Amino acid sequence: MKHLVILIFCSLMLNLNAQSDADYIKTFYKNSLTNGQSYQWLDYLSNEIGGRLSGSLNAELAVEYTKAELEKLGLDRVWLQPVMVPKWVRGNPEFAYIETAPGKTISVNICALGGSVATPLQGVKAEVIEVQGLEELKALDRKKVEGKIVFFNRPMQADLIHTFEAYGGCVDQRYNGAKEAGKLGAVAMIVRSMNLRLDDLPHTGAMSYGDLPVSKRISSSAISTNDAEKLSGMLKIDPKLKLYIKQSCRQLKDVQSYNVIGEITGSQFPDEIIAVGGHLDSWDLGDGSHDDGAGCVQSMDVLRLLKISGIKPKRTIRVVLFMNEENGLRGGKAYAKEATRKGENHVFALESDSGGFTPRGFTFDGPDYKIDQIMQWKPLFEPYLIHYFKKGGSGADIGPLKKSTNVLAGLRPDSQRYFDHHHAANDTFDAVNKRELELGAATMTSLIYLIDKYGLNSIEKTPQLKD
Repeated sequence: MKHLVILIFCSLMLNLNAQSDADYIKTFYKNSLTNGQSYQWLDYLSNEIGGRLSGSLNAELAVEYTKAELEKLGLDRVWLQPVMVPKWVRGNPEFAYIETAPGKTISVNICALGGSVATPLQGVKAEVIEVQGLEELKALDRKKVEGKIVFFNRPMQADLIHTFEAYGGCVDQRYNGAKEAGKLGAVAMIVRSMNLRLDDLPHTGAMSYGDLPVSKRISSSAISTNDAEKLSGMLKIDPKLKLYIKQSCRQLKDVQSYNVIGEITGSQFPDEIIAVGGHLDSWDLGDGSHDDGAGCVQSMDVLRLLKISGIKPKRTIRVVLFMNEENGLRGGKAYAKEATRKGENHVFALESDSGGFTPRGFTFDGPDYKIDQIMQWKPLFEPYLIHYFKKGGSGADIGPLKKSTNVLAGLRPDSQRYFDHHHAANDTFDAVNKRELELGAATMTSLIYLIDKYGLNSIEKTPQLKD
């Protein structure tokens, strides 16, 4: 009889907890969808400030703006964390054309890759050799490459449902293409834009020369997918045609910038830190609304939604807006280094850096038993069509925080449209749907709430929750 009473009591407590959690989560979604702030913040970041290239004036304006907005929330603490960042400037707009015969040219759309050197002042014009990837290039004899422009034309794999897998499958040619082409004596490198659709927008992104001597560094640029198709087709007809490229970008000395940080101090376990964030910098072609203005404002709204919902966190909830994810990861590395120096205990970190589209779920990186326990909360999210809970990657900026005992997570929105905008001129505010953005903020808040309420140290003992 005694055991029966205990079982009944435990069952009642479980139902009460589940109901309470479901009610709080419902409140987060209601407040975000009817009284959200993320869209308004993003409007200002995108339309009043614009693209926030690391080391630029706009990046510093974004630091000032987000710090001021976090201070308005009445957090326990808001501060700036210094970080030295690279300063690369694009210079004058890039220009390129295909020359089919003397005086007969066809303009094509290109953009310099971040970190690239400029072409000579007069530009560079040369024959083109097309390859499908780094391995194909490395297999070529130097004589076939020397004095030519190397054209990497491996497309993203369209039949992969998870588009980030398609991106990861071919981004190596963008990042390392100039280094490998320079070793073989090429005079320039162009790469097909990381984009699943055909359009006229070139997509920038980071590249590296590695340890290649300065004398062998060549200009590196992306060509739009439409023009990549055009160039490839024309090369099949006339392998001797020439491509002209002119760009004026340059790398300057590192400059001072900042991570923007705000927190609510935990009432019971203040030394256990739960971090949520995105990166404040962006590329300069668009205004960085999806990459990663969306993640920044969603992360800011997590703390706001917790406060207006009457939540007093047990653990310290910290929002971190990282600087310089795009071309150096300096902000994420600096944050982790300082956390280590202070002996801070980051039990959980969540990053939003996959666009502001409809949220589908999360991926988690951490000990299996902790992830298994987090999976218990999946039913609480299903009424909001959040169903994707998988073990996998987290985010670039929170990656340096990884330890064997903590859990890192990434918000996973629907990714089918993300690479239409990624690093391109159409990554703009008008491409972000207000409701989708707000759903993401509510989804992140719900997970942070559960992590805070139950903790990760004792989560093994937490009973399974049901809606």
